[in-house]
Amino acid sequence: MKFSEYPLSPQIKQNIASAGFKRPTDIQYKAIPHILRGEDVLAVAQTGTGKTAAFAIPVLQLMQNFKENQRRRDGIQCLVMVPTRELALQITKVFKSLATNTGVSVYGIFGGVDQDPQIAKLNKGVDVLITTPGRMFDLRHQGELRLERVRILIVDEADQMLGLGFVKDIRDVIKLLPRRRQTLFFSATIDEDIKKLAYSLTPKPIRIQVSPKDPVSKNVEHHVLFVAMDDKRFFLERVLRENPEGKFLVFVRTKVRAERVQKAMARVEINSLILHGDVEQNLRMETLQAFRRTEERLMIATDVSARGIDVPAITHVINYDLPTEADQYVHRIGRTGRGKAKGIAYSFCAPEEKELLQAIHRYTGYEISILNLDRSAYRETLQQAEEDQFGLEELMKEAEKATKRNKKKR
Repeated sequence: MKFSEYPLSPQIKQNIASAGFKRPTDIQYKAIPHILRGEDVLAVAQTGTGKTAAFAIPVLQLMQNFKENQRRRDGIQCLVMVPTRELALQITKVFKSLATNTGVSVYGIFGGVDQDPQIAKLNKGVDVLITTPGRMFDLRHQGELRLERVRILIVDEADQMLGLGFVKDIRDVIKLLPRRRQTLFFSATIDEDIKKLAYSLTPKPIRIQVSPKDPVSKNVEHHVLFVAMDDKRFFLERVLRENPEGKFLVFVRTKVRAERVQKAMARVEINSLILHGDVEQNLRMETLQAFRRTEERLMIATDVSARGIDVPAITHVINYDLPTEADQYVHRIGRTGRGKAKGIAYSFCAPEEKELLQAIHRYTGYEISILNLDRSAYRETLQQAEEDQFGLEELMKEAEKATKRNKKKR
């Protein structure tokens, strides 16, 4: 079935064509008809399979129908709750591109930036609001945000919302919404907690699950390399140098680790971008844009800051640190191999991380293939790194000596 065959307005069909979409993905094919019929949906699909368009396309059609039939401006009619600022930006971008010339206004709000422009925009009227919980409740408590006329609630990345402790926020916002509404849950993974929340908010959602037995994209090659914790930086350098055309997203466990890895790469003259929770919002946006433009081919990120990253042509995802929660592996790996593209994932597993690796195996249902590296190859990697580091230190010493000599001549 083609998008042209769906009961969508000419404007939306034109926007879909302009975006290069011809046929729906599995999740889009299964979800769009139910959403158009106004049914509640609990949808689970791998990252990178088009989940955002799966709800944005039918919701925009419903919004057009609402606007044609309403006699007055009802304010926000669709609320999209997301866990992170980056994801809010990404979803807003998709919605706006699909809403061109439809008469449906779309806006995204999040914390870390001045709220006054956001308030001004809300006062002018917004049909679809994409928001993070913190800023939404801030504006609500200030009386700047009204939600009593919302017809559709969308909770995106539901598993991450729960993982970040947003359960109370979701339940609190439900109290502000009309009882008669459409509720949509979208997530890359599902467990008992997500099902419990979903069924507590809507009694009989249509459950849609794509590739439930294999939550990891089949477009990605998965490999694990057993390496000592202190040696990981040397193997990261090796992978980067052996793939000079690659575009790398490296995941670490904490912001401190992110900064340490960035400094380690800088010592061997490899530039990188960094993304973690303490980076100012404007700088985070600039960093993502720089990575999209491939101004640097390496970005080091933590899990929370990187959720929602939709950057084209990421060839490699590297788990520098294995995730403490097995489902995070799915979200990390989902940054590469998106759509029909191919990707490669390397996981550096230290001896103290083997239990985390086993948890990933249990969660995904299969064992990641091991990259066999004999002792001589391991020693070669360390030796080469030591030589590179020694050479850099010698250059720095020579530069320092030259500076002192020039000062004496003056």
